[in-house]
Order: sequence, then C-alpha cells, then structure tokens
Amino acid sequence: MPLRHKSAQKRARQTIKRTEKNKKVKVLIKTSIKKVLSSKEKTDALAEFKKTAQTLDRAATKGIIPKNKAANTKSKLAKHINKTTK
Repeated sequence: MPLRHKSAQKRARQTIKRTEKNKKVKVLIKTSIKKVLSSKEKTDALAEFKKTAQTLDRAATKGIIPKNKAANTKSKLAKHINKTTK
C-alpha cells in the first residue's frame, strides 16, 4: 500500500534513517564487547572495557538500547575481566 500522505512519507523516510543509524551503533557495541571478551591481558581488557562502557552509555542515553541492558552488560564484562585476567 503506497503512502499517500506527506507526513506518512516523511515518517517512512525518518524510520529508514534511524534504523540504519541504530544498526551501526548496535554492531559497534557487539564488536567492542567481543574485543573485551577476547583480550588476553588485563590492561588491554580494561582499556577496551572503558571504550565499551562509553559506547553502551551513549546508546542507552539516546534510546537505542534500554538503560538496564547497558548496565547489565557492563556488569557482565566487569565480572569477566575480574574473573579471567588476574
């Protein structure tokens, strides 16, 4: 069904743009989490964790992911760093 109203057409365009931007951020989050989990040394893991935490917080602030998901993910990564690399 084609969109007949100008406002509906604009909304469709906006949705496409937002979806693309959100996908990019989610992929960035996933790759940064993988970097933290795969790093062998504690100093490298902490540096990557810092970047990942900033990315998660920014995504949560902008509404891309829920705030609790960001907090849970940061907690899980911190536990992983403290457990595996001592």
